[in-house]
Amino acid sequence: MPMILLIVIIGAAAGFLATRLMKVQTDVPTTIAIGVVGSVIGWVILRVLVAVTGYVAMFVGAVLGAVLLLWLWQRYRNK
Repeated sequence: MPMILLIVIIGAAAGFLATRLMKVQTDVPTTIAIGVVGSVIGWVILRVLVAVTGYVAMFVGAVLGAVLLLWLWQRYRNK
């Protein structure tokens, strides 16, 4: 299935659900456009959140690793 067709189908479904959840009456082309543009916006937001939390997780892991290393160093340095 070509990617553009998949985007239109998913966009139509997303637009339909969004207009029903928000209780907005629109015609079919507007519903599809809302769904396609909304899915692109949602995709970008999710990509940014994943990237940011990935960096935050890496930083937290680095701090925890450094703390563990310092704890081990202090514990066994005098022995």
